[in-house]
Amino acid sequence: MKWTACLFLVIVATGCQKPSTVATAPQDPEPHPESFTNWTTKTELFMEYPPLVSGQTSRFAIHLTRLDNFKAISKGRVEVRLAGADGKTDVVAADAPSRPGIFGVDVKAPSAGDYRLAVHFTGEGITEVHDLGEIASSPTKAAATHEHGAATQETIAFLKEQQWTLDFGTAIVEDRQLKSGLRVQAEVIPRSGGQAEVRVPFDGRIVASTLPLIGASVRQGQVLASILPPTSSPSDLASLELTKNESNLSLQLARKDRERAERLVKAGAAPAKRLDEAQTVEATAEARLKASEARIAQYDASSSAEPAAPGAKVFALRAPISGVIVETHAAPGANVNAGEALFKIVDVDTVYVSAIVPEADLPQVRNLSGAELEMPGTDQPRRLQRLISVGRVVDAASRTFPVIYEVDNRDRRIAVNQAVHVRLLTTITNVVPVVPESAIVDDGGRPVIFIQEAGETFLRRLVKLGIREGGSVQVLEGVWPGERVVTRGAHLVRLSAMSSQVPAHGHVH
Repeated sequence: MKWTACLFLVIVATGCQKPSTVATAPQDPEPHPESFTNWTTKTELFMEYPPLVSGQTSRFAIHLTRLDNFKAISKGRVEVRLAGADGKTDVVAADAPSRPGIFGVDVKAPSAGDYRLAVHFTGEGITEVHDLGEIASSPTKAAATHEHGAATQETIAFLKEQQWTLDFGTAIVEDRQLKSGLRVQAEVIPRSGGQAEVRVPFDGRIVASTLPLIGASVRQGQVLASILPPTSSPSDLASLELTKNESNLSLQLARKDRERAERLVKAGAAPAKRLDEAQTVEATAEARLKASEARIAQYDASSSAEPAAPGAKVFALRAPISGVIVETHAAPGANVNAGEALFKIVDVDTVYVSAIVPEADLPQVRNLSGAELEMPGTDQPRRLQRLISVGRVVDAASRTFPVIYEVDNRDRRIAVNQAVHVRLLTTITNVVPVVPESAIVDDGGRPVIFIQEAGETFLRRLVKLGIREGGSVQVLEGVWPGERVVTRGAHLVRLSAMSSQVPAHGHVH
């Protein structure tokens, strides 16, 4: 009972207390942040800042991007210059970025009014001035607060931190003329005189210890293999030995006769002519002996798989052209027959591309002004310069005819017999906006591009495309010259647009 009475008194006392009120001073609303985006030939500036208020400091976050690689500038000095109507210029600077690409600068306007704003950058071999025009300084925060109009188009946020770390790039839309073309299949073939077979001129045996392998590069005139020809009577060893013995005996007799003639001439009993005749007979006998010994050595070499013995005569097979070995049928020590093909060589440095054109397109080819080869592994086609021939005979089976161009293939980007595509260029079109093909993104079966409206703001545009040439494509509807279009990483901007979550803003202000 006692505890119940105490609890009741506490509840009554608490309920009778009046709530206390704390007086708070009214707060001025924070003004909406402002931004500038400016491009020069070398850099892009994107700057965010709170509106200037007289006598108060505003933190400018200046984002600088190199336009040669679209990466953040990591070194350099930034100066922000405010030029007033009285001719006085206030300069504040940052000697280094607070983070790669982001320079934080504290700017204070001395009084309310209009100023001329410019940002100067020096570093990384670049000296640039971004003239940003007029900027206003308000007397109070309340005066700096104003409504921002509603966006007329849906925008996509893609932050600088994302652009700098990913494969990203932009380009300016230009008005250009392109040539309409006919895209056809093609085949890479050897050039005229660009392939050769190396055949054996006679029966023999390969005596080379090492032979070039498939894929090996060879030079014109390079020895590919050595062929040991057989003897004139390879099965009659006894005849060869008899000839050798007869030649040896004839040499011994001729040597003695020459020695006798020397003594007679020295004694004056014979004329000098007698000695000359004896020397001639001796030399002839010696040559016959060497020839018989060489025939026996060649017989011994041709009847075994061993390398040719010293003195055996071999025939060198040489490469008729420079190129790559694509076939080989040679083996060390193997016997070969006359006319047998041992090697096949193809020149892959200069090749032909034969475009396969349907006969119905023959009228277009009459106005042929060039061609482009779509290079595998890259979006940039290669311009074909030298036209070899335009076929005038239609294949009866396929109802096509060839258009052949020569290609410098020293970089080995294409292979002989490879299937490729060629764009045959014909008439020239009118001047229209042109963008790189890499800027086009397939979005649900519709071609779209992404326009960079500001440093971190992008617009999605449906476009109508025209002809293509040299990695560029006409945009008949959807863009205008001077706009900046995303050429690298457009699919990343599309993914950012599809994301339901806005990425965290990582700027240091």
